[in-house]
Amino acid sequence: MEVLSINVGRAAAMQLGPTLVQTGFFKQPEHKFPVWVGREGLAGDTICDLRNHGGPDQAVYVYGQPDYDWWAGELGREILPGTFGENLTISELESAACRVGDRLKIDAVVLEVTAPRIPCGKFSVRMEDPQFAKRFWAAERPGVYCRVVTEGEVEVGAPVEWQKFAGPTVSIIEVCRDYYDPDLSADAIRRFLAAPVAARVRSQKEIQLRDLLEK
Repeated sequence: MEVLSINVGRAAAMQLGPTLVQTGFFKQPEHKFPVWVGREGLAGDTICDLRNHGGPDQAVYVYGQPDYDWWAGELGREILPGTFGENLTISELESAACRVGDRLKIDAVVLEVTAPRIPCGKFSVRMEDPQFAKRFWAAERPGVYCRVVTEGEVEVGAPVEWQKFAGPTVSIIEVCRDYYDPDLSADAIRRFLAAPVAARVRSQKEIQLRDLLEK
């Protein structure tokens, strides 16, 4: 695998229903290399909605070319890197094969998979399709959020080493399917909490477990 594109976004206005919001969703390929990858994300990248995106556990969003190729066939057109708001576009990486805790080593940089992308209305606006957020979720090709374990610089063309997590974990697709499920068993929730999931997922599952045990 290798890095095909490094994408960063500047704050831009987006009409989201009746509200005009600022967003960093519109990522564009960066052409000045190398790019610094720090604990909070890529240098030059903007995250406006800090409640739902960014932070140390969702510092870098990664999307794979095989998933882009699938969408190109589904939509009947080419989709350029950065379209889905990812920071790194990587060859040969498929969302469905990833598990929480897997690591991506890019030169000195080490990323750890923490969660899938949960699509919001910005996807629908970006793709000019009111139903696209639902389509994106149903396709189970969400890309992966990562925390930065080791900071460093990355360049296009850098090799990517995929290291599978050896401890207790859940697949990215399991997280997708179970994210909104209110009827998970206590054992299933504990499986999530045993994995190195993103803080937002962990908080949600901790609340579910508490509510379940209090019944």
